[in-house]
Amino acid sequence: MGSEMNVADKYAYKVVWSNEDGEYVATVAELPSLSWLAPTQSEAINGLHSLVEEVVADMQVSGEKVPEPLSVRSFSGKFQVRIPPDLHRRLVIEAAEEHVSLNRLIAMKLA
Repeated sequence: MGSEMNVADKYAYKVVWSNEDGEYVATVAELPSLSWLAPTQSEAINGLHSLVEEVVADMQVSGEKVPEPLSVRSFSGKFQVRIPPDLHRRLVIEAAEEHVSLNRLIAMKLA
């Protein structure tokens, strides 16, 4: 792989056992259509990493936008969620009972 880190090195990989396949399956969050099956965790991640390098290289050659790694993206810490009015009311009441803001209550629940 060389000493210089490439974009494929920065992606969010995950390896889990697949009972259905009887092997480990590696996936990558930034390219959800890709996966790699192998008998060991290390073979699964190494196989997928090689595939990702090939796919990214093909994307670059064809002028496609290469997904930015989640690990280097900036996040504002804000997002908007729509919920039913009755749930909103219940959450506001719960926050008031706990003497915290609605924002703090939701953050605690998400953590």
